[in-house]
Amino acid sequence: MREEQLDERDLDLVAALQYAPRAPGSALAEVLGSSPSTVGRRLHRLQADGLLRVVGQLDWALMSGATTPSHIWLRTLPGSAPDVARRLAARPETQLVAVTTGRADVYCVVHPAGRSGIADLLTRVVPSVEGVRSTQSDLVLRPVTRADAWRLERLPAERLAPLEPYRLHVPEAGAAEQETGGARLSAEETAAARLLYADARAGSGDVARELGTSQSTAYRLVQSLLERGVVRPRVEVEPVVLGMHLEVVLSLTLAPGAIAETAERLAAHPSARYVSVVAGAASVIHHGVFRDERDLGRFLTEDLARMPGTADVRSSVLLDVLRRYWIDRRGGRLGEARPPFPETRPD
Repeated sequence: MREEQLDERDLDLVAALQYAPRAPGSALAEVLGSSPSTVGRRLHRLQADGLLRVVGQLDWALMSGATTPSHIWLRTLPGSAPDVARRLAARPETQLVAVTTGRADVYCVVHPAGRSGIADLLTRVVPSVEGVRSTQSDLVLRPVTRADAWRLERLPAERLAPLEPYRLHVPEAGAAEQETGGARLSAEETAAARLLYADARAGSGDVARELGTSQSTAYRLVQSLLERGVVRPRVEVEPVVLGMHLEVVLSLTLAPGAIAETAERLAAHPSARYVSVVAGAASVIHHGVFRDERDLGRFLTEDLARMPGTADVRSSVLLDVLRRYWIDRRGGRLGEARPPFPETRPD
């Protein structure tokens, strides 16, 4: 898929939505110098073509009691990597899976529900997938930045000013769980979160109609979920359609005293889609997107070289992403969403 599939106005719209995913059409139109109806048609076309969605990134610990995710690196039998990736993509625990080159043949991120299932998943289920030769895993200890924070560096601050009233200043990931003491969401909250996962631009009227409740109740639910950070709106778009033709996952081994500082500096880098501190063979995982090989080369030889304490760096280039954030992918287009929602519990 070529970058030309998104024109300059499309890219401006993506950048504006990344800054304020729930901004109304009037504010987006002001940023783009267009009319709300034109912006609405453009957004509808991108969504209908499977190139863009505004989804809700959920706090899965509150939704289903899920543990933190694990990164798994798989070596496969010759020629079996695509089949292994497809088999993993069919599993409900698999959040992301891709065929790669470099450190591994297949890379995946799994997010099981409950601590009791993680050992079985890592030591029996995934290693026994047909075609897998060996596995190695890293357990996420702390996410430093997530995909909802990644943005195109495209629009200057003065152009983004009309969106400022609509920006959500949500707490850090995991803060909602601490605030509630880890208590699970109510059935009503879970139902509203499901709707916002599918469409994070949904308003209280949309939620009220779907849940069969009053608009005031729906408004309270939506605002609570957003303000607590249980749902964090984000633009779901494949990097390749934005002109980012290289996706790389780097595993960094660091001196203990350098882990926190290096992780924060990596999270602030323009390439960072996801950065986490992990336990395993690596200390930090950096999932970055780059325009081309030259861009990646500068990062590895210049930017990374200025960060302290790096003892070892191993890279995996993502060749084919089959699933990301529980949404199936084909090329640069978004397919079916299959998140592991819990059964709705009666109050």
